[in-house]
Amino acid sequence: MSSTPQAAQSGKSAPDAHAARHDGAPPPSAMPEDSVVRAYDRYASLYDFVFGSVLEPGRRAMTQAAAALQPASVLEVGVGTGLTLAGYPAHSRVVGVDLSPDMLERARQRAAALPGRDIALHVMNAEAMDFPDDSFDCVTLPYVLSVTPQPSRLVAEVRRVCRPDGTILIVNHFSGSRFWWLMERAVRSMADRVGFRSDFGFEEHILVHDWQLQAVQSVNLFGLSRLVMLRNTKGPRNSRDSRD
Repeated sequence: MSSTPQAAQSGKSAPDAHAARHDGAPPPSAMPEDSVVRAYDRYASLYDFVFGSVLEPGRRAMTQAAAALQPASVLEVGVGTGLTLAGYPAHSRVVGVDLSPDMLERARQRAAALPGRDIALHVMNAEAMDFPDDSFDCVTLPYVLSVTPQPSRLVAEVRRVCRPDGTILIVNHFSGSRFWWLMERAVRSMADRVGFRSDFGFEEHILVHDWQLQAVQSVNLFGLSRLVMLRNTKGPRNSRDSRD
């Protein structure tokens, strides 16, 4: 992975999550949960064909980063059809959650083809997970942060269930690339229908939080996505009890 960006190294304060975007567009709005579920249930039979190969470099980089940590437990948020399952260490307890039952059924077929692995898959809303605080050594989010209805709630839940000083790995497209700006503009007005929010800023959704940014790496074709490694520095406010 590349080194931590200068802004993170220098300890500068994170930008306001509600600050105006550099391109003048308003902050992205929340997508309805049912829109996301319908979109990915529709994609389930085609997802591997359409998004399998093109997004595979990012998935592979993410699972390699997770494997290097040798975690006892891994939670994958947005496990989808299970394309990443074989990449995690064989000794790790792996839990995957997803909103789409149709996608998850394909993940179960992949898990069944990995005998001897400790893999559990659940239909679950990752913005309100049923796991205790500090349950996992590593949490991975492949291409899910910009499709969840409320990203800030997802981040809060991910940080809650990841142990203190555990690792969070995010693979996602972040807006602002000069190469991909046309695609971002085209998809922006169709976000609810396609279940993907293209207008998604790195500062607004990564730098705004008080976790520790450790590394960022460009992945996929022409830097379509970034792999972000974060250390889960957290205090009492990241627990469920403090939010109830």
